[in-house]
Amino acid sequence: MMGHLDSARRPPSEVPFVPMILQPRDVGWLEVICGPMFSGKTEELIRRLTRASYARQNVQIFKPKIDDRYDEESIVSHSDHKLSGVAVSDLDELKNSLTPQVEVIGVDEVQFFDAGVVEFCEAMADSGRRIIVAGLDQDYRGRPFGPMPRLLSVAEYITKLMAICVRCGNPAHRSYRLAEDPQQVLVGTEEQYEARCRRCFHEGYPSSDRAEAKESI
Repeated sequence: MMGHLDSARRPPSEVPFVPMILQPRDVGWLEVICGPMFSGKTEELIRRLTRASYARQNVQIFKPKIDDRYDEESIVSHSDHKLSGVAVSDLDELKNSLTPQVEVIGVDEVQFFDAGVVEFCEAMADSGRRIIVAGLDQDYRGRPFGPMPRLLSVAEYITKLMAICVRCGNPAHRSYRLAEDPQQVLVGTEEQYEARCRRCFHEGYPSSDRAEAKESI
């Protein structure tokens, strides 16, 4: 009881703010789950899609064919939870695989799709469907990844997850590439990537971009 009284007597500036989440009704919307590798993005996507299935909603799940690390068709988390889906080569194949009855659409590794995926997500939400996408918001250089910035700007709900820095244990929001490969798209696991915090990411490989930035300061 005293705890409630103490909280009630706090000045307004000291009372914790708890945001109220409004649940849409009779309208579509877009949810984006983002973060670095090993932060649980696919795990969260699976959780939400499973709940939609339990609610007897018509669910379809997609992923790009390039992501065949654990399964050619299913979406699979690093903790080995999986959900059956359809692997597609591109956005056109995804569109052609949709059924008219679909109510909830899940897309994993959305950063690998081209810029048209933003208009697709908007169109699906505008048509009254719920669309949930998951993907990396930053590439291995710490730069915005593919269509993610625009998806984040138009989404009704955004969940940014954090991993644990393997070097120091701090919350990690970047994916550090262990392999020496300059291409932006390199699908990999813990053998190719580590989750790192800001400090450990910069200490790992001071890229030419960061070196130039330091020289210009």
